[in-house]
This record gives sequence, structure tokens and C-alpha cells, in this order.
Amino acid sequence: MSITMKHTLTLLTALLLAPLASTYSAEPVVIDSRRELFVDRLLVDELNSTTLKLHEPQMAEPPVTERRPHGHYATVLQAEDKFQFYYRGDKDPKVTWKTHGIEAYHDGEVTLYAESQDAIHWTLPKLGLFEHPSFPAGNIVLMNEFLVNHNFTPFIDARPGVPTDQKYKALGGIAFQPHQSATRDKRGRGGLKAFVSPDGIHWKKLREDPVVPEEWGKYFDSQNYAFWSNSEQCYVCYFRRFIKGYRGIARTTSLDFITWTQPVEMHANLPNEHLYTPCTQPYFRTPHIYIAMPTRFMDKRGAATDILFMTTRGGNSYDREFTQSFIRPGLGKGGWANRANYAAIGIHQTSDTHLSMFLTGGRRYTLRLDGFVSVNAPLTGGELITKPLAFTGRRLEINYSTSAAGQMRIELQDATGKPLPGFTLEDCEPIWGDHIARIVTWKSGDDVSAHAGHAVRLRVEMSDADLFSIRFAK
Repeated sequence: MSITMKHTLTLLTALLLAPLASTYSAEPVVIDSRRELFVDRLLVDELNSTTLKLHEPQMAEPPVTERRPHGHYATVLQAEDKFQFYYRGDKDPKVTWKTHGIEAYHDGEVTLYAESQDAIHWTLPKLGLFEHPSFPAGNIVLMNEFLVNHNFTPFIDARPGVPTDQKYKALGGIAFQPHQSATRDKRGRGGLKAFVSPDGIHWKKLREDPVVPEEWGKYFDSQNYAFWSNSEQCYVCYFRRFIKGYRGIARTTSLDFITWTQPVEMHANLPNEHLYTPCTQPYFRTPHIYIAMPTRFMDKRGAATDILFMTTRGGNSYDREFTQSFIRPGLGKGGWANRANYAAIGIHQTSDTHLSMFLTGGRRYTLRLDGFVSVNAPLTGGELITKPLAFTGRRLEINYSTSAAGQMRIELQDATGKPLPGFTLEDCEPIWGDHIARIVTWKSGDDVSAHAGHAVRLRVEMSDADLFSIRFAK
């Protein structure tokens, strides 16, 4: 990489992080008893011989006796009693917009559905809603919705008091391109249309007209995901938009899922970078942090794609701490085909210690809980010092891993960096091992509630170790 390119990336990363810097002040970062991940630098004051490390998901072996459901613009939801998988199907895969035109292509799209108890083994239920010979299992959940089935993307509405018949909501649709004006005149305007459902299976339109107009998207031909944000107290939708000639991401919000605010273009792209499928969603263990796994589209490399990792806590900026790929195309020609890699919406816990992410082609990737990013120290040692934090709770819980030779110790300090009596490094019981939730203890015990509500810093001394998340448990 040239010096000029390195300088450009360094400068751009600084600019992308600049909006977050305005939130860092002398006032403590209020975390109460929330779990916090080190996916950005919100908590970080000093990294001394330590770094923020992006971890690599591992592809899980597919079940031997079955093939996972798969299709573009997939969504995996977790209901109270099951996992639900939504994905696009085509009545005739040979019918494309190039060979048969836009109308025939989109008329041939359907939304398919699968269920699972563990998100690993899936069944195709015979729903009895729509019948088509290309789908003998009878698992069509939506059909004959022009444009909508191209990217129908549902979510379970977490808004308190939501009516039971609107427990599930969805957006779907695309915008016509300029040369498709004749189709628009015949079939009506494009944009994102809103649907509701009591169970995620039986869907109806919230209204006929799109709730997000086609002029905002240019052209919405991506997965445009909405959800209720408890931290922002509104519905949030991240959607695809062309920004200065490149595929990018915009955001809009709503209080009622019908009227949406004027879109704001997100600060996300690196120079000359195309970003498809925003895939921005609350992380289930820290819903105030949104995890984004967009597709980076390499139009001059055979339309190859890989998956990136970004985060946001709301607003018009993503944190791009990491510019490298999160999930690469992989070995073999399959991963390097045209648009072969898209992440599904849905990050879910699938074991006591691990979560799963889903990609096109029926692939499933795993990562330890909270394991996206860690504060990482080499065997020679290093330390993390946090900004002043204001917490509620009684005990400090950490998600961490060390080598057999590594260890950690944690010190509580006041806002000025002075060690608190009884909670110094020397008082801390040495920590080694690998745990999703371990309580930190000192010689006096584990109760830190005397310092709740006051500004405290954490000094973490570590060697050959990773710290993934912290929280002050009640």
C-alpha cells in the first residue's frame, strides 16, 4: 500500500471516529448495569501495549442429513418458541431481469419460510397459504406482491404495548430506475411497503402506498431492515442509497412505522467503496449497540463480495475501527462468484457459549458470545485504562480469555486515576482461564456497590489475554 493511500485511510478513519469523539467529555460514561462491548472506543481512554482486535468467525459444518434453507436477502428471527427463517425464492430461476424483463422477473419472486428449534436443523412447514409447483413443501409465506418479494425483511416488534396483530412488521420493495418509467406507469410507484402480522406467517399490508418513497432509495435493491430501538425510542430503518455515485447507506426513523423522517446519509464508506445490504441490527446482548455486517461490493473484481464489521449507537455515523474484511469470500470459486456473499439479518445465541450468523449459500458462522472485538494483550503484557464510568450494580462481570500462561488483574480507580483502597491490582485475585461471565474478586470480596454512582476507572493489566465485554451485574 502506498504512503498516500495509508495517509488517506488514516485520515478517513479519524474523520469517521470524529462524531463519536464529541460524546467523550470529562463527564463519566454512564453505563449503569448494561453490558458493554469494546467494538468502539467509547469506554477506552488508554491502550498501553494493547490493541483492539477484530476476531474471525468460524464456518460451522452443515448438517449431514439436510441442506439449510438459503436465498438472498435472508432474515433469521428468534420467537419465543422457535427460530424463523425468511428468504427469497424464484418460481423459475432461469427468468432474470436481463432475459425476460423487469416485470416477469419480479412477478416470479416469492418469500419462503423455514422453522427451527436450534437454528441449525430446519424444517419447511406446509403453510397452505400459497401453492406453486416449484415449491412442493408449501412453505411460501408471501407471493404475488410485485417488487416486495425481492427483499421482504421482517422483524419482531419490541415496542412496549404493540398490538398483538402487529407483533411482526416488515418492509419490502424497490424503486424503479429511470429507464423503467413505463413499468412504473403500469404497476404503480416503487418504494418500501409496510406489512404486519400476528405470527410472522400471515401477512397483510399496513397500507397500499409505500411508507418510504422510492425517491429516497435509488434503488432499494438490497436488504432494508427496520426495528424498534429501545435506546432511541423510535423505529429505525437502514437502507441502501447511492451516495456520490457509490452504493452506500442511509437511515430514517419513525414513531408509528408509517411516517418516516427525511433520510440521513450515513458516514461509512471508505474512498471508492461500495457497500451493499446495510445489515444493521441491535445486538441481542447489548441492544443499544447496533452491529452492522454490510457487503463490500468489488465491481471491478467480477462483482466479488465480502462481509465487513461496523457498529453504531445511533445517529448518522458508523464506527469503522476496522477496515479489513470480517468474513472473506473463502477458498474455492463459489465464494468469488458474482454477489456470492451476503449476511442475513439475525445474530442469535445457538449454544451456551456461542452465537451464530448466517450467510448466503446456507452457510452458518459461529463466534463466542460478545466475541466480535477484544482488548488484546501479548504475552509481554499491556493494560487498558477506561474513561471514568458511572455504574449501578454490585459485582464486576467480565467475558474474557487467556492462554495457559496469560492472566489478568483489574484495579478500580477514582476519576483522577488514584487506586481505590481494597481494589488495587495487588488486591485483585489473578484471573486466568476462559469464561463468558466471570465475577472479579479482590481480597475483600466482589462487592463494588459502595462505588456505584461515582465516577470510577478500570485499569486492566493483562498478558496473552482478550477482554470482550464488561458489565456491573446487579
